[in-house]
Amino acid sequence: MPLIDCTLIKGYNAATRRLLSERLTDAACSAIGADPNLVTITIKEVAPDNYMRGRQQRTPASAPEQPEQIVHRYLKAMEARDLEAAAIFLSDMFEVICPGNKRFKTLAEFTKWAQPRYRSISKTFLATDVSFEGLDATVFCHGTLSGVWHDGTDFANIRFMDRFSLTAGLITSQQIWNDMPMAASVP
Repeated sequence: MPLIDCTLIKGYNAATRRLLSERLTDAACSAIGADPNLVTITIKEVAPDNYMRGRQQRTPASAPEQPEQIVHRYLKAMEARDLEAAAIFLSDMFEVICPGNKRFKTLAEFTKWAQPRYRSISKTFLATDVSFEGLDATVFCHGTLSGVWHDGTDFANIRFMDRFSLTAGLITSQQIWNDMPMAASVP
């Protein structure tokens, strides 16, 4: 039964403290095989005037936006075809890899390639999973696609899975898998 004590500078909101507790629980489970119901996390908060590092009193920084939130905001912008809004989530090293190993370095290239395939598309998420290695994160999203083909007919319930790599809060790659080629004849 691991007991993990964590000390924070007072100022992080309840949602951030809960997320930290959940992730510490997950780390204990994966590292030592602990049952999550037997992992105890305690968070002690220290007033900023009682905390010093490097001979300076500190205040907490804002918690960063979580990788899964970044991915969902990016995908929402892409669904709206707002490439400018989507681009703010991308690193300079961004690459998107589509079925058939089609690779694109820019959103403009990617959307030009996708344009003849459908008129509109949206994603319904069944699950989003996140893993971390230092400041790098991997986000997997899966669910179903729905939309309209170019001939005006609707499509729905087409499976998809996307894998995103993020470094320092920016998306470096997106890999896409889906059953669209099996659902209709696409170029």
